[in-house]
Amino acid sequence: MLNEFPTIASLHAAYAKGLSPVDLVAGIHAKLAGINDPGIFITLIPEAEAKAAAAALGAFDPARPLWGIPFAIKDNIDVAGVPTTAACPAFEYTPAETAFSVQRLLDAGTILIGKTNLDQFATGLVGVRTPWPVPRNSIDEAYVPGGSSGGSGVVVGHGLVSFSLGTDTAGSGRVPAGLNNIVGLKPSLGVISDHGMVPACQTLDTISIFAGTVGDAEAVFRVMGGYNPADPWSRDIPMALKPSAVPGGLRVGIPDAASRKFAGDALSEAAFDAALEDVRGLVAVSPVPVDMTPLFDVANLLYSGPWVAERYQAIRPIIEKMPGALHPTTLKIIGGAVNYSAADAFAGMYRLKELARKAESLWRDIDVLIVPTYPRPRTRADLDADPIGPNSELGTYTNFVNLLDLCAIAVPSRWRADGFPSGVTLIAPQGRDALISAFGAKLHAAAGIAIGATNTPVPSPAEAAPAAGPDEIEIMVVGAHLSGMALNHELISRQARFLRAVTTKPDYRLFALAGGPPFRPGLMRVAAGEGVAIDTEVWAVPAGAFGSFVAGVPSPLGIGTTQLADGTTPKGFIVEAEGLKGATDISHFGGWRAYMAAMSK
Repeated sequence: MLNEFPTIASLHAAYAKGLSPVDLVAGIHAKLAGINDPGIFITLIPEAEAKAAAAALGAFDPARPLWGIPFAIKDNIDVAGVPTTAACPAFEYTPAETAFSVQRLLDAGTILIGKTNLDQFATGLVGVRTPWPVPRNSIDEAYVPGGSSGGSGVVVGHGLVSFSLGTDTAGSGRVPAGLNNIVGLKPSLGVISDHGMVPACQTLDTISIFAGTVGDAEAVFRVMGGYNPADPWSRDIPMALKPSAVPGGLRVGIPDAASRKFAGDALSEAAFDAALEDVRGLVAVSPVPVDMTPLFDVANLLYSGPWVAERYQAIRPIIEKMPGALHPTTLKIIGGAVNYSAADAFAGMYRLKELARKAESLWRDIDVLIVPTYPRPRTRADLDADPIGPNSELGTYTNFVNLLDLCAIAVPSRWRADGFPSGVTLIAPQGRDALISAFGAKLHAAAGIAIGATNTPVPSPAEAAPAAGPDEIEIMVVGAHLSGMALNHELISRQARFLRAVTTKPDYRLFALAGGPPFRPGLMRVAAGEGVAIDTEVWAVPAGAFGSFVAGVPSPLGIGTTQLADGTTPKGFIVEAEGLKGATDISHFGGWRAYMAAMSK
């Protein structure tokens, strides 16, 4: 098993065949010795101590979804009794309390292996700004490991653990994923509680997840996520934690010609184009070119604006009393905060509001934006020559995400022709974490690659089987509310979730109603044997929003109980018989989407 990746499913299967968690810990330490990278961990839990924790798990407990799963955390996240350094020895303290989200993982049966190295105080995207030995990229040591969560990316890239935790302010949970050929999940802000994390920019920070597969990252996310009333930055966004499927009309945005930034690297550009071919094979609608200028303008605010002062505030005691304790590059960056005034901070917030309003328009035409995770990989030699420039370049497609309260997931894709990995990042508005994960899983599998630096192929994603929760109502849509169509935003704005695409029983007729625009369909149930199966989609609408949605349904349409081919009977759109005057029977098209496509030719 030396070069196999320990996914959650494969480890649970191995446990069922007799592997013990104690033996697993022994194997991890043996593999770590063989890798011989002293830069991965700042604190490695002693082998005897980790074995004792593994033994204490007892017999396999299916009620604990992460039973026996090894993990690591970035050393700016607290574990009781284990030092936290944030990669600054003078800052070190030993917490008495474990971070809220980490405790949830331990309660679910995980085994902590150690705390990983990082760019000091989570300031950087390169992973080399540390007083400890620099972690070595798991694929090619000539390249940087990525940061600031460098050790967390490398430890998963080698398959030493099933997952690790990083933090993400400007891309620190995504860039190391791309550089180590693994998945990096950056959740909607506040869904994972930051209680027990050393902040960088507290208004923008989130704990992130590195894993070998999207499915594993999602499983960890659902254990960790949830509202923490003791955390003032925690937010209750239940939609983010509920599984989703990929709707048939998913609208994907890609950078337009002017927004494609690869710093002249033809290999990275070719790899991104290969990934886009996989995208085109997975979606029914052609990708939409997007002018990313508003997003790049937002990104420029992060380090060239007053947000650097928030980093200063996070470490104010040490930077003011012991500036010599900081890494020189870290000190140079955060020390620049003294050049900004309180008035500058407000000016920056006002400018961000202006740009955010412009950026909102992007989501009228797309559901998901796909970008390169970084323009090109950078080498250790590049950073030796210029400690700042390559770091800024790596953040080209990441720096704007947290400022705009978006969610994102970095997914490995087609490799470069020189044998170094490449990857893409899927981005969507806050709360749509499950959607980008569902699509990311399909895209990861389509690339036909292995996980990290191991030989384990990416498994085919398990098809999600989302269902409406107790606080949701299923609604069947058949016309302009279908995914990617004109009124779908009425569902999205109410935080509805796509559940499934399914036809009706063959007892319906579909009509194009008279009038318009807007053009509207009418679904009418008829006698058995006199109808056809009509394409529909089923969405889960939060119960509190269902009333306002139904109130907007105009005559002659209404909401009634529908009969679907999968045996379900959700509420859905139907038409009154009176509304069929002057209507055209379009049942032979099989659905409104096919009819509209034919009309547009």
